[in-house]
Amino acid sequence: MAWQCGMLAVMSITIVASPLLAQVSGDRRSGLAAKYPGDVGIGDDPVVVFAEDFEQDSLDDVTKRWTAASKTMALVEEGLAGSPGSRALQMTATRGESTGGSLYKTFPPGYDRLYARFYVKFAEDCGYIHHFVFLGGLADLKPWPVSKAGVCPAGDESFSVGIEPTGGRGEYPPPGAWRPYVYWCEMKPSSDGRHWGNAMAPTHPVPAPRGRWVCVECMIKCNTPPDQRDGELALWTDGKEVFRLARGVLRDPPSRPHFRLVEEGGEPFEGFLWRTDERLNVNNFRLLHYVTDRGFAATERLKENSPDLNVNTEEVVVWFDHVVLATEYVGPLVPVDGR
Repeated sequence: MAWQCGMLAVMSITIVASPLLAQVSGDRRSGLAAKYPGDVGIGDDPVVVFAEDFEQDSLDDVTKRWTAASKTMALVEEGLAGSPGSRALQMTATRGESTGGSLYKTFPPGYDRLYARFYVKFAEDCGYIHHFVFLGGLADLKPWPVSKAGVCPAGDESFSVGIEPTGGRGEYPPPGAWRPYVYWCEMKPSSDGRHWGNAMAPTHPVPAPRGRWVCVECMIKCNTPPDQRDGELALWTDGKEVFRLARGVLRDPPSRPHFRLVEEGGEPFEGFLWRTDERLNVNNFRLLHYVTDRGFAATERLKENSPDLNVNTEEVVVWFDHVVLATEYVGPLVPVDGR
């Protein structure tokens, strides 16, 4: 959640028109997944970097395919409808015991443009979280996740995008509304002078639903180094483009570390300078579910103010399924029965 890292509340969340929007919004058959019903065989496509459906015999078999993994996870029979399999990966954050779980994948030498698609299901009583899934680039790539919170990375060092719901200081019901949370070399500092990431919101809120599977996809397009601001960032939910930030897209005042896109007025975004060195590109992905004590406390305050709200103040459960990383847009899974 934005406020948990010392950030301001996300304002309202924008749907921005783009040439790609007409091709993919609301059309599950326009992406790579359309060629592979149920994602069967999608991992063998030449544009796919990595694919995971969690249908292995054991959790150990799953984690062997990733670069690093936590132990607080389980394979369960909670799979996505339309999939030929039945399993999903469950991650649980338990107050006072565990902050959640993580699967981390590196893929050197990396890519100048990469799409990351995953399915997620939040429990019916899911409360607020802290951080969620990440896609990014790291020059000094390690076989474990590396994070430097509060620090602005150099243009030849790293960049990262968190793909996560935010509660916006209680503005949105749990788990929140989707928005990117970004670290890069031109990020704005927070009020304390440190760099806690920049939250970027669409114009209209895009709620993260509870109790059903949702398809989420993020795309990072690196800029042309060393100084061309032609990088981009896009986000889709259930095949609909809900966020795209590129050169010229209107946003509210650039002095703020956290901003929203606007449909009129505002100022044009200068474009992403993700990197100043061509050797830095998108080379790591982290399937993360992370909830701190502050997240549980926020859920508890919400429960106190709304006693009838179905939220668990002691445990936050999520499930993941059908992860695909590719150099082309993937799109939602097409059911094996063709419906």
